[in-house]
Amino acid sequence: MIYPAMSSLLEKVDSRYTLVIATAKRARMLTNGAQKLTDHQSTKDVTIAIHEIAEGKVSYHKIQKKANQLVTEGSEQTLQEESNPDSV
Repeated sequence: MIYPAMSSLLEKVDSRYTLVIATAKRARMLTNGAQKLTDHQSTKDVTIAIHEIAEGKVSYHKIQKKANQLVTEGSEQTLQEESNPDSV
């Protein structure tokens, strides 16, 4: 059985797409030298990112554009989901 289970991961995000984007962005941050926030023993950045999301140590917020205005929501360590791949 795969751990963490997909069902438990989907409780932390609103869709599979969001899970993939959040995991990829956090893994990129880890690759670029960010401190890991979990005690998981893996050396693989994607696995570490998945465990951080499952443990609730990494969250995200979506940026919605409304009439030239940005509306954001977030908490703790947050990842922004937007079209610019250089910004995290």
